[in-house]
Amino acid sequence: MSIPSDRGRKSAEDDIRPVDWEQVSQIAAAYFPHRLVPLSSAGPGSVTLKNVGIGPVGISRIDWGADVSVSSEHPDAFAVNIPLSGRLESVTGRHEISSAPGTATICPPDVLTTFPRWGASCAILGVRIDRTYLEQEMSRTLGRPGAQLPLQLDLSTPAGASWLRFVRSMSEQMRDPSSVVRNDLVSAQLLSAVTTGFVLAAIPEDVPSAGEARPRIVKRVIDAIHDDPAHDWNVLEMAERAGVGVRRLQDGFRRYVGRSPTEYLADVRLGRVREDLANAGPDDTVRAIALRWGFAHTGRFAAAYRNRFGRSPSTVLRSA
Repeated sequence: MSIPSDRGRKSAEDDIRPVDWEQVSQIAAAYFPHRLVPLSSAGPGSVTLKNVGIGPVGISRIDWGADVSVSSEHPDAFAVNIPLSGRLESVTGRHEISSAPGTATICPPDVLTTFPRWGASCAILGVRIDRTYLEQEMSRTLGRPGAQLPLQLDLSTPAGASWLRFVRSMSEQMRDPSSVVRNDLVSAQLLSAVTTGFVLAAIPEDVPSAGEARPRIVKRVIDAIHDDPAHDWNVLEMAERAGVGVRRLQDGFRRYVGRSPTEYLADVRLGRVREDLANAGPDDTVRAIALRWGFAHTGRFAAAYRNRFGRSPSTVLRSA
């Protein structure tokens, strides 16, 4: 069965005793849209489905209570599925992933992932992070919005174990209507911390050591770009903002960010374009959105967008 997702921007919670698999799938779609196929004639039985979250980050607990097959393309967001019991077997592209407690399966957005037999003994804690939001946090944490994530996360490392404890705590507290974390101001900060902690756990080798923290001149320019990516930036103005010469700024970006300032700017702009295309209205055009974010040459823009996201901007606009 295929159920559309309704991933609103408000916190939601469901702890149910479903009557049939249709109801089960409808509730679980708050985590991700999916196709659910029961692997036996038995009904759903005792199913636990809890969905909590605000905005671009959501946390769910799923225990089907029976053997099922599930598949999803995880549109526009990453899924981090953490087995609490049992073993989670999945196939993403040509990669077969087997995760047990102490590890987590990372499902990339817009790529079909299949769980051929999600066993009755397997309960998970799932973390959904919108792609654009995760890339923004990668930019601020690592200086690279498109850092490659693994398909499996080791939660036995100090960073992984600490992140898991934090996610468990957030999941429990957000179910309490009186908890302070249900306050929008508090939850925004904590859910950002969930995302940053995930980045640090998933890509530890990319985090600068204490002796190689990004210098202030690089951070100034990164912050300025994120504050106004549509501005007509040039490398000379960036250097002036940093208070250094062009060569020193470029050297700093190459060493600490892994790309030039203008390449970094283009990455941030592409991310903003992608978000606008996905939420475009009937009168929006690819050209208008590209111009809005500083891309004057539509041909080069379209090629860069396709290289970055694997789809043409016109395809994304039509699907929106």
